[in-house]
Amino acid sequence: QVQLVESGGGLVQAGGSLRLSCAASGRTFSRYTMGWFRQAPGKARETVAALSWTDGSTTYGDSVKGRFTASRDNAKKTLYLQMNSLKPEDTAVYYCAASTSNCRGSACSRVPYEYWGQGTQVTVSS
Repeated sequence: QVQLVESGGGLVQAGGSLRLSCAASGRTFSRYTMGWFRQAPGKARETVAALSWTDGSTTYGDSVKGRFTASRDNAKKTLYLQMNSLKPEDTAVYYCAASTSNCRGSACSRVPYEYWGQGTQVTVSS
């Protein structure tokens, strides 16, 4: 089992940057597929990035490609999301999540995620 705690959210102007972190507890962080998701009010949850532990790939949602970078530090049991060139439409609650699925590539955005953090609010002003 793993517990996840996000941090780093806040208010930023359009064009600015933020870096989210997700600290994990548990012994086998390196063997979890990890993901960043977001949900804006009145909208469905959206996959931001999915990181496979099986093949080391990272898959991004179309709306964030080229602007966001997800990474993981297995030694620190921490997941990161560097967000650049932020837009007002990036405003949402951002969640990190962990999956025990042995997925590869884009499939990792579609597998079940069993463990979720509490979320952190990101607000981008225009």
